[in-house]
Amino acid sequence: MFTCQAAFALFGYNQAVFSGIINNADFLSIVHYPSTAVMGIIVSIYNLGCLLGTVVAFLTSDNLGFRKSVWLAMCIIIIGATVQTSSYSKAQLLVSRLFTGIGIGIMTTTVPVYQAELCEARKRGMYVCTQPLAVGVGITIAYWYDYGMSYVDGPINWRLPIASQVIVAILVIILILGAIDDGRPEYKWSEILKKDELHTGRRILLAYGLQFTNQMGGAPLIVTYVTTVLEDNVGLDAKLSLLLSGVIQLMFVIGAFYPIFYSDRLGRRSPMMWGSFGLFVCLLMISILLSFKGTNLEKSAATASVAFFFLYMLIYGATINCIPWVYGPELLPQHVRTKGQAIGISANWLWSFFVNMISPTLIRDLAWKGYLIFVAFNLAFIPILYFYYPETANLSLEDIDSLFGVQKAQPIREDDKGFTWEESRPVS
Repeated sequence: MFTCQAAFALFGYNQAVFSGIINNADFLSIVHYPSTAVMGIIVSIYNLGCLLGTVVAFLTSDNLGFRKSVWLAMCIIIIGATVQTSSYSKAQLLVSRLFTGIGIGIMTTTVPVYQAELCEARKRGMYVCTQPLAVGVGITIAYWYDYGMSYVDGPINWRLPIASQVIVAILVIILILGAIDDGRPEYKWSEILKKDELHTGRRILLAYGLQFTNQMGGAPLIVTYVTTVLEDNVGLDAKLSLLLSGVIQLMFVIGAFYPIFYSDRLGRRSPMMWGSFGLFVCLLMISILLSFKGTNLEKSAATASVAFFFLYMLIYGATINCIPWVYGPELLPQHVRTKGQAIGISANWLWSFFVNMISPTLIRDLAWKGYLIFVAFNLAFIPILYFYYPETANLSLEDIDSLFGVQKAQPIREDDKGFTWEESRPVS
């Protein structure tokens, strides 16, 4: 299990490390002081690489198995991070960030499925939710690392935080030697969305929707750009913005402890719905408070908005971030679990790429109005989760098939010869 957590901590670190770098003077000189649109591409191209990584995982993970897939992912990350660290041009940085993202995309597709399949039903939520907790730990480490390095002059200020991810990748390569492999027969991609008695296509669409919810609630903007938000929208100075950003991300970690202990008791649907409602309220209040810019209430309202950034990350860490990583693999039938997870995770990276790309423009050009986009999405997610998503907590992965109209296999009589179990069939 520690191997999975280390891999996801690396994922979180990669997500956040650029937040404290993009305003660095030496870094900006390397990328020739880009416009907000170009900066959005520099940051978000990593997410595009992650999306490509899910495609690679879709095509290869069933044949390679868990260990080889993670080895491949870590090797790609090491190469990408090394080239990023040594970058002296915008093109070099773009290509290396894309390449690093491919490795992260492969890893985030294979690891959740592997851990979900190893866990017993009554503890699956607890164990799999430790992965998003590890993401929060990685994000927090990245922010505090960036804050500490802000007191160091020269290129090492931003190159060392990028290079440090190589250490974790090497650690994962070593740890993976003791993992059980799980290679499985390949299932043709053309059959995945066919209508069958397991409702495979519908279940993949539900898994995709969970990761869409994860990203379009506005999290990439807060995770990646909160330092910029605090400087440009709230009006804080650079050092204080970095410091508060680290504390805001710490709320993510604190919140992530909640589903570890309670997700198997409270289920999956209810926390997701309440989480979406909480994010809706937080972003609505942020938008309202920041709208006072240019008035006599500007300073006090902007300061008050910081509290809702704290609350946003606490709620996000406790609900919308953690639960899709355990809920998605649960919804998918066994024969397409890895490929289905690849499609589901592709939503995470596609929409994370989209939000990361537009965020600099939202922050600097739309300011408080930009947050209303995510206010609307969070409100819309609540009825969708209520009407379309079944509860899967405390059910075995096989029992979940019955939620989609497939009867659980039953033992046959002792005197019957041949097969030990009846074939699953639709409920009449």
